[in-house]
Amino acid sequence: MKNTWLKTAAIGALTLGFATEAMATEWNVSLWGKRRAFTEHVEKLAELVSEKTGGEFTLNISYGGLSKNTENLDGISIGAFEMAQFCAGYHADKNPSITVLELPFLGVDSLEKEIEASMAVYNHPAAQEDLGRWNATLLMPSPLPQYNIVGVGDGPKTLSEYEGLTVRATGGIGKAMAAVGAVPTSMSASEVRQAMDSGVVKAVSFAPHAHMSFGTVENATWWTTNLNPGTVNCPVVVNTDALNALTDAEREALMSSVDEALAHYVDYYNNQTMKAWGPLLEEKGIEQITYSDEELAAFREAVAGPAAAAWIEENSARNLPAQELYDLVIATIGE
Repeated sequence: MKNTWLKTAAIGALTLGFATEAMATEWNVSLWGKRRAFTEHVEKLAELVSEKTGGEFTLNISYGGLSKNTENLDGISIGAFEMAQFCAGYHADKNPSITVLELPFLGVDSLEKEIEASMAVYNHPAAQEDLGRWNATLLMPSPLPQYNIVGVGDGPKTLSEYEGLTVRATGGIGKAMAAVGAVPTSMSASEVRQAMDSGVVKAVSFAPHAHMSFGTVENATWWTTNLNPGTVNCPVVVNTDALNALTDAEREALMSSVDEALAHYVDYYNNQTMKAWGPLLEEKGIEQITYSDEELAAFREAVAGPAAAAWIEENSARNLPAQELYDLVIATIGE
């Protein structure tokens, strides 16, 4: 009788253990590279969600172990993982609505303004429907400052000297580079250092954190301080089915943590990444090239209007409200 009672108790405890374990929710998150300024909001989000749920909802962050960065949206679409980060310019045809945020010379002058413009687009029904084709819900942006260029060899002192220069540049930045005669090449961030070392490209367009994280400053000889042709838009998305399957408490823990995660990101980028950038350039003896106001004005005039017009025409043909999306971005930036 005693043995029967012990067996029953053991089975009950085991069952309770399985039930408790089953109640916990774990999401896999696909990032790439390594932990850096670009991923700090995701790291903070994971910390906050775990805290708010007492560890019952956790985000397991993987840096490259789940998917290639250029395939993260595909992974989200089939539920291979529940959350991911990607950049719109990796596959503009898959997410045309949010590529409006990658147009050159939009006039964004802070990370806070980049967040505002991104969220305005992310909350637009056309963008939600666009990403919905991939079973993806837009959660938050990864706000980046204006890109500038690191290169090897003699640096282009005038915009005319970009003629024939091979530059890693995606999206609208690539179009801006082509407008001054450069040869833009698109590749993932993890491929850039090897391409630079082998001579496939002579220059790379990145935000400062990426130049540091992916090693382009290691053999660079020059850096543009004020070209500022634009930036890339890299959202964090979640699998819509997984989001809908959360309990109300889990969903609240996730969604209520977004603003704090973004605030942490901005603070980290401004107060750690940018403070380290200038001294690093000095330490490595990298020449800093600054262009005149006249040259930059001519560059913007030659690129901004035509790029916007082409984007509106192309995406109106996709049955997107392209003019409306563009106007929304411009109005948000101007507020």
